[in-house]
Amino acid sequence: MDTPSIDVAYIARLAKLALTPEETSRFSEDLNQVLRYVAQLEQWDTSEVEPMYHPLPVFDAVREDIPGTSLSNSAAVANAPAEEDGQFRVPKVVESAH
Repeated sequence: MDTPSIDVAYIARLAKLALTPEETSRFSEDLNQVLRYVAQLEQWDTSEVEPMYHPLPVFDAVREDIPGTSLSNSAAVANAPAEEDGQFRVPKVVESAH
């Protein structure tokens, strides 16, 4: 079975990565080795194998959604570094849309 090869230099250009020729060669061989391994796995008949979404059983921790008591506004902002009008005061992180 002929395995495809990956053009690492092309992918590096798309990702705007500057790879040395040695890195390009090494990554090319590493990725092609992965493709050879995948090609090896394709020889097995998996038609009778049920798809698996997780290798281990997953159990959701589900509990009832029961409302409880919550903090008062003053208690919530009591330890805030900056507070104004009962709200957390934080530095601006988004530029103006104008």
